[in-house]
Amino acid sequence: MRQISWLYFVFTFCSLQIYAQKSELDSLLSATRAMENDSLQIEAYNKIAFEFIFKDVSKAKKIIEEGKQIALDHDFSFGIAQMTNTHGIYMDVIGKSDSANYYFSKALKLSREKKIPFIEAKCLNNLGMFHWNRTNYKEALAYFFDSLKMNEDLGNEKATANPLNNIGLIYLEMYLFEDALKYHRKALAIREKYGMSKEQVASLNNIGICLKSLGRLDEAIEVLNKGIQLAQSSGNYLDFYRLHDTLGNVLQLKGEFPKSLEAYLTALNAGKTNHSNIRDELSTNNNVVALYNKMNEPQKALHYIEEGLRILNENPNLETYAIDIHLNRAETLFMLDQNEMARASLDRYVVLQDSLFSETNAKALAEMETKYESAKKEKELLEQREQLTKRELEIKRKNNIIFGSLALAFLLGLIGYLFYGQQRLKNKQLLKEAELKAALMRIETQNRLQDQRLHISRDLHDSIGSNLTFIISTIDTVGYGLKNGNQQVKSQLDQLSKFAKNTIKELRDTIWAMNKEAISFEDLHYRINSFMTQADTSSKGVHFEFVVDSAIDQTHSFTANEGIHIYRIIQEAVTNALKHAFTKDDDIDQRKIAVHIYRTHDFFHIQIEDAGSGFDKEKVLMGNGLKNMQKRAKEIDGELEINATDGKGTILILKIPARYGEKD
Repeated sequence: MRQISWLYFVFTFCSLQIYAQKSELDSLLSATRAMENDSLQIEAYNKIAFEFIFKDVSKAKKIIEEGKQIALDHDFSFGIAQMTNTHGIYMDVIGKSDSANYYFSKALKLSREKKIPFIEAKCLNNLGMFHWNRTNYKEALAYFFDSLKMNEDLGNEKATANPLNNIGLIYLEMYLFEDALKYHRKALAIREKYGMSKEQVASLNNIGICLKSLGRLDEAIEVLNKGIQLAQSSGNYLDFYRLHDTLGNVLQLKGEFPKSLEAYLTALNAGKTNHSNIRDELSTNNNVVALYNKMNEPQKALHYIEEGLRILNENPNLETYAIDIHLNRAETLFMLDQNEMARASLDRYVVLQDSLFSETNAKALAEMETKYESAKKEKELLEQREQLTKRELEIKRKNNIIFGSLALAFLLGLIGYLFYGQQRLKNKQLLKEAELKAALMRIETQNRLQDQRLHISRDLHDSIGSNLTFIISTIDTVGYGLKNGNQQVKSQLDQLSKFAKNTIKELRDTIWAMNKEAISFEDLHYRINSFMTQADTSSKGVHFEFVVDSAIDQTHSFTANEGIHIYRIIQEAVTNALKHAFTKDDDIDQRKIAVHIYRTHDFFHIQIEDAGSGFDKEKVLMGNGLKNMQKRAKEIDGELEINATDGKGTILILKIPARYGEKD
């Protein structure tokens, strides 16, 4: 699992050798404000601001703005570039990635214009981290290599350790383990040369992970043990426990289960110290459960399942981070023949996965609606004020006509008219300002929604995807070990493996939808065609046909939510046909599943037809699959029509209002 953190490159930006408390930092800030040397003063502002970013973000922002203003007042280019770069770090830490990218790019441009290579190298590294967080590996590598070259040209060998380490981590993400190992070893050599003991521990852990991934398990154990000793002597207790967790994974692959368990239990001791990380603790408990399942000791796994669930109960925000604990729990319960509870755990796993996207959208839409209603009320208030002003002017005009002479009335009327015109112009300006604020709110909400989508899809890819792959490998290993054992358990493990593989496919489909604000008909066409091709390849003896009416405009677009619902309905319908439509006695030449998409004036029609045995709708109860398809159709204002005749096949027709395909 990838863990991208600013902790990997804290020393790129800050040379403070202590973790100062807030009170100490406040004292340093007071002393900094009294400095007369501009360059030293800005350098101090930068270091103090960086420390506050991880302690008090609101105060960090004020310090950054104060330091930047001093640099601007003195036209100090180095300080302006330095504070702008730190402003980007602040934006990244508070979750405003696009703003972080803006400030990093601005600082990079300024450092190049003013020829400040020291700051330029830092900006390049930070832009690499920005693209890494978006899984834009090619762009990230380009920035890291530029940062590496610049530090080498400057003769700053010590600073090259960070980009070397980051390049290695990206190659690890891309499964290029040999390349990753090469760069992590280069980073380690530099950190050893300059006595950077705490950073050496992180490099040794990364090297151990690379060796494990390459299957060089004995070498991995040797490196990890070296890292454990160094972590203990340097006081890097956080990585000390993480190294034990990695060691447990390696020993588990070697089949040395007792030693693996001992390493995991040592890692869990972090919870009894002040060096624990709740996510690490949750992950290690889950690893222990998987180990006991592999050892065929599910009863012992129950304690660690309970510990994991306790952590989730105390930290419910982590449930989507560790949903695989429900899958491992299901495996344990299946092994204990507690099938009903196991299925409930599997259901919980599926519900969490399916609801992740919809819940996030619901929250974002609620925020959008609140902002819209606030703007609407503000506009209504302005209109009421305008009406009140009109009434006051009307009364004033009538009073002037009644009590004044014709000349005075004319004069007062003229003044009143001018005043009225001025007020009307002012009210129009206020209305325009209100409309502008509402538009800005909508744009900000859309940007936040897109950030949330990208963040979720990245987490899905980084945590759930890699965990599922590990689970499949673990299940296959357990199944191989039981090839001459209990066939019922082996069958259940095979089912779990198939379920996990299918879940990975569905996860990829969900990430595909989440990364788009809108899905064109061309995108949907390609996705459905890929699915039909996969079904045709894996289902022998069944003929598949997919036809799209040429009259349909491929540029028509759906929202991401509508697109994924349409795709899931087609996927479920074809899967149901494969499972239930045909019998072993059916003529192979007659086995056919066809999907036809066409459009009338008012509707899109998606027809899924099979030439199977059909069923009697009056006698057969509707299953969960059909119910889910009808529910999905209803959520996009569509209709799902089911035409089935016993012995003559089944036809499902999804009708979607044509407005869902129209462009804005």
